[in-house]
Amino acid sequence: MTVFAILVAVAALIAALMKMKRDLMMLQQNSYRNDRFRHWMAESKDSTSMVNLVGWVIFFLCLLAIMPHWLGMTLVGLFASWVMLRLGTEHYKKPLVWTARAKRIYGVTIFLVAATLLIPIFAATSGGVMQRFFNVAVFLVFVFCCADAYMLAANWLLGPVERRINKKYYDEAAKMLRSMPDLKVIGITGSYGKTSTKHYLNRILSEQFDVLMTPGNFNTTLGVIRTVREQMKPYNEIFIAEMGAKQRGDIKEICDLVHPQIGIITAVGPQHLESFGTIENVQRTKFELADALPADGLAVVNNDFEPIAERKVDNVECVRYSTNPDAGADYYASDIQYTPQGTTFAIYDKEGEKVIDLHTRLVGSCNVSNLVAAVIVALRLGMNKDKIRYAVENIEQVEHRLSMKRTPAGITIIDDAYNSNPVGSKMALEVLSGMKGGKRIIITPGMVELGQNQEDLNRKFGEEIARSVDVAIVVGEYNRKAITEGFNAAAAMLEEKPQLIESATFAEAQQEMLKMAKAGDTVLYENDLPDTFK
Repeated sequence: MTVFAILVAVAALIAALMKMKRDLMMLQQNSYRNDRFRHWMAESKDSTSMVNLVGWVIFFLCLLAIMPHWLGMTLVGLFASWVMLRLGTEHYKKPLVWTARAKRIYGVTIFLVAATLLIPIFAATSGGVMQRFFNVAVFLVFVFCCADAYMLAANWLLGPVERRINKKYYDEAAKMLRSMPDLKVIGITGSYGKTSTKHYLNRILSEQFDVLMTPGNFNTTLGVIRTVREQMKPYNEIFIAEMGAKQRGDIKEICDLVHPQIGIITAVGPQHLESFGTIENVQRTKFELADALPADGLAVVNNDFEPIAERKVDNVECVRYSTNPDAGADYYASDIQYTPQGTTFAIYDKEGEKVIDLHTRLVGSCNVSNLVAAVIVALRLGMNKDKIRYAVENIEQVEHRLSMKRTPAGITIIDDAYNSNPVGSKMALEVLSGMKGGKRIIITPGMVELGQNQEDLNRKFGEEIARSVDVAIVVGEYNRKAITEGFNAAAAMLEEKPQLIESATFAEAQQEMLKMAKAGDTVLYENDLPDTFK
């Protein structure tokens, strides 16, 4: 019996450690912020999941005096085995990255658990070894159910330590930037389009300058700091810093570090409204970049968005751009034509004079808009137009951002899986609807982080889907009701009604698509929700 008790206690310990690791992954995906992690727990109902409820039932049953030790240990053992199997076979889109900070939090969490385990160990004043193992095993079920609370406590306790470490890294990055007075810093922000614009600008400017850009999604202050400390070289001439934000002051914090001379604002829209609250707060935050520019700097802003067009910029020279000739912009794109080889278009100034004509492999008006912003900056920095044309011609599609490829089976894939939004999703559907010669299929879980507009915007998204596709596969439950309501309402008005399929997971949706897709068909992947959404 003692050997059995030891095995059960070890299994319960492993299950608890696996749950703590999983909670750490979610804390990491929520930027190590306790408030966002708590919000995720409330939204996902993770703390009241079936696994947790079963764990609580077993825990309280084992506290009953009438519960035989052998039965309690059996229940704990079965529960731990179930948990290990469940968590051990779970696949995540963005698994835990064992950074130094993650290791510190995990270590302190284990320390807190170990400290509290002393309570059930020493509480066994009678009953000997068997009683101690029973207490530990039962208490580890409690630890499993409360793993998120332990994680929050560890993160809170480490707060002063992390702030001290971050301050050290911040000062090192600031010192490096001060040592390079000739470095030209370009900041890029926007509700969407900033990552693509960053890549396009980097490709263009690299034809003439030594350029460093923040990689991937390193668009927070810590991401910029890490880029500067780990990748900045004394011979870099231009630094392109992508600036993301989920609350007021985030952009200003990055600007206070890098001091940009040029700023591009690509969009202001209903993105991250759960944290911003209102579109006005989004506007104010994005324009923290323009407000931070020096008197001799340059702001390049997208007039296609009303919250941008109506916002005055009088502290610095402001150049406005658009894909609409009537938007009152200083530069606009026109003569846009889509072909199987990509897109041709021209950029005109406000007097109607052609500035440059271009061809790109990219498709979609959003990509044209992002290219216009990049070209404006390149021209301002004195780049030769032939170099700009060559760079634009050879820009590679940014992965998961309206990128297109053709499978060996002859199916065209439009990959727009990264962080869908109302404007980008509409443009993606425009591209899909223009595809001829086969079925047009969309796979999507809808859009997230839209605050109180979440349901309404996804319902409108469903309406657009119905008018643009032949088959729609809606993934998951998060936005299913809103999308299907909009889809069915719009489909009822159409002569040829598109097909609607509901799938629980992306893998299931993929299987549905493979059953029906054939050569000549086009499949659009619109958004791919992170693990923090069901």
